[in-house]
Amino acid sequence: MASSSEQKDAKQALAEDKWDDCMSCRVTGSAAFIGAGIYSYYSGMANLRKQEKNIMKSTSQYKMGSRRLGVSSIAATLVGLGIYRAFN
Repeated sequence: MASSSEQKDAKQALAEDKWDDCMSCRVTGSAAFIGAGIYSYYSGMANLRKQEKNIMKSTSQYKMGSRRLGVSSIAATLVGLGIYRAFN
């Protein structure tokens, strides 16, 4: 059994050991997420425009609107993660 002073020391050590990353790590991580979001949006939309005729001919229930929504949602999520990474 640990004594109460050992428990207090452990709790104090954990409280003092808050992890914080450097500014360059935040900037790099944030830029990576935002860049991935922008890239996924533009490449996804370009691919949809290129394949629009085939998509509209297909028997799939997922036509252009839902596919655009999917691409936009993924891109927005990545950009949101980048913004979150920058400030938290």
